[in-house]
Amino acid sequence: MGDEFIRLDEVEKVFDVRRKTGFMRRERREVRAVDSLSFSVRRGEMVGYIGPNGAGKSTTIKMLTGILTPSGGRVRVAGIDPSRERARLAQRMGVVFGQRTTLWWDLPLIDSYRLMRRMYRIEERRYEENLARCVELLELGDLLDAPVRQLSLGQRMRGDIAAALLHDPEVLYLDEPTIGLDVVSKVKVRGFLRDLNAEHGTTVLLTTHDLTDIEQLCRRVMVIDHGKLMYDGELEGLHATGGAAAERTLVVDLERELPPLDVEFARVVKVEGARQWLAFPAGQSAAPLVARIAERYPMVDLSVREPDIEAVIARMYARDTSVAP
Repeated sequence: MGDEFIRLDEVEKVFDVRRKTGFMRRERREVRAVDSLSFSVRRGEMVGYIGPNGAGKSTTIKMLTGILTPSGGRVRVAGIDPSRERARLAQRMGVVFGQRTTLWWDLPLIDSYRLMRRMYRIEERRYEENLARCVELLELGDLLDAPVRQLSLGQRMRGDIAAALLHDPEVLYLDEPTIGLDVVSKVKVRGFLRDLNAEHGTTVLLTTHDLTDIEQLCRRVMVIDHGKLMYDGELEGLHATGGAAAERTLVVDLERELPPLDVEFARVVKVEGARQWLAFPAGQSAAPLVARIAERYPMVDLSVREPDIEAVIARMYARDTSVAP
């Protein structure tokens, strides 16, 4: 994991946008989707790349894959300029866009995989081994003969992840890979990605709005907003940077309606019948809090909700503004 696999130096991406301002009149303006962005990712690293909608995450990935050409700066993946040698780099990368599929809409899932085998010129034995592994771990056996258009969003996402891995890519770009998945499927996909990274050393760049994905998979997280890198480090550090906004929520279902619970290190933020919402610091384990509640109150069920990343980012901005001269 010591060598640098992905590197961006002062990368910019500017789009020309034209809008109608009157009869026969249009206004042209520039939109800077990515602004002086610099970071590097080591080979075999799994990194979370997060931020609100429109922050520049997908634009970054499209430049890393060669779909878009940077307006300025330098991009290298495995020493290759993606925009100049996209076909060469395609053999070494896999991409999953949560809102767009790489599968053929009207073909059975298995036919999409067969076509990809030919496109990537995958040796038959390697293809069969990789397909069998993906089918088993992502539970695709009953879906192989179904046309892609008949699959649910969650099923299609699992199908897209398998498609991205058939040729053993060195780097995998995942844009919202657990979107549309139920809780059980999310756990399986996360386990699959964790094993892939551990066993094959696949470099993974993961964008998601689900902080649980990041928490379960990534030791390092980068936050981007308005095209700028706002944070690069461990998730715990992000919570600390976010300050008060970085709180998790414990949702407790009690046997009966009770006054707001009184427990250390947490505050009740909402009560609705027998259900209560308690906020506690994101960097704190939920286990001691759950134990105290179970000892003192008649608890039926509970769940933990992660802090909203957009609230954390907003708090980061507020803090920056408050210390500005």
